[in-house]
Amino acid sequence: MIKLHDLYFKPFISEQEIDTAVQNMSDAIAKDLGDEMPVFIGILNGSFMLVSDFVKKYPKPCEVTFIKLASYEGVKSTEDIQRLIGLTQDLSGRTVVILEDIIDSGNTLEEVHRIFENENVKQLLIATLFYKPEAYNKDFKLHYVGMEIPNKFIVGYGLDYDGLGRDLPEVYQLKTTQHMTNLVLFGPPGAGKGTQANFLKEKYDLVHISTGDVFRYNIKNETALGILAKSFMDKGQLVPDQVTIDMLNKEVERNTGANGFIFDGFPRTYAQAEALDKLMDDKDSQINAMVALEVDDEVLVKRLLERGKTSGRADDADESIIRNRIKEYYTKTAILKDYYAKQNKYYGVNGVGNIEDITVRLSAVIDKL
Repeated sequence: MIKLHDLYFKPFISEQEIDTAVQNMSDAIAKDLGDEMPVFIGILNGSFMLVSDFVKKYPKPCEVTFIKLASYEGVKSTEDIQRLIGLTQDLSGRTVVILEDIIDSGNTLEEVHRIFENENVKQLLIATLFYKPEAYNKDFKLHYVGMEIPNKFIVGYGLDYDGLGRDLPEVYQLKTTQHMTNLVLFGPPGAGKGTQANFLKEKYDLVHISTGDVFRYNIKNETALGILAKSFMDKGQLVPDQVTIDMLNKEVERNTGANGFIFDGFPRTYAQAEALDKLMDDKDSQINAMVALEVDDEVLVKRLLERGKTSGRADDADESIIRNRIKEYYTKTAILKDYYAKQNKYYGVNGVGNIEDITVRLSAVIDKL
């Protein structure tokens, strides 16, 4: 992750991927033009890196020049195109290849065609390294495209955000969710995880997503995902991870303006942890920490047996069942502990003591994130 001015950007396209795309464009144009000597025209400022790398790869003699247009303010393309540096040579009868770093709305391309209307060129070819098909709203043909990308703001490899980022050899994508804290809260049965989740969501203004609650909501309201999940459960089968992820995705989308999320009861496996990482990455966010309440087994057993006197839950009244539940928790959590520890995101917190003291310990961890 990098920061330019007030915004954060995440890695998007590697230097190697860019190099391959430029090479492919060079090969394709050289093949189509044969022995003809073209004039390559770069659109400043953004195309300077592309033009430099492109002509070094182009296998035949060529001429190179530049024109300078301006259409960006901040992170938005404007309708007003300014021609700052124009053509200074006669291009009559020549094949001209425009080398653009990026084509999104097509406004700059429209100005390019206007410039060449009276230049009497043999043919005008458009080559762009990056192309945003979702944003493009013109009818001009693009003859060569290095790669298609989503309609998100990018910097690097000649592209900038208010003057910064042009020097980066790779491309970064704007992180649209700028400030969010996302936690995976874990704890063995009886650790008080639910109680602490309620305190933390209030203190940090986070959205608490309990997998159990999400399942119950979808099944009760007979949503498409709830019906699908119930069909597996009725057969005594495990609900596929993707169904659970899709449910969580709906919850996240319902709270797009949240400061962050507390995920409770998910993930439970390595594959689920990877799926959750992908889900958050798709939302331009990430899991910041796995926070696990650590409580001695005997304390847990005592707590659950005490709770069983009022909860009415059969699995809180049988000591052997309680111990099996605790054992199962540690078996599964050990895998996830390793997963998050490798990312330096695992935090164990002492879960013994009164509720307020445990909340203070959890808060100390979260405050550092």
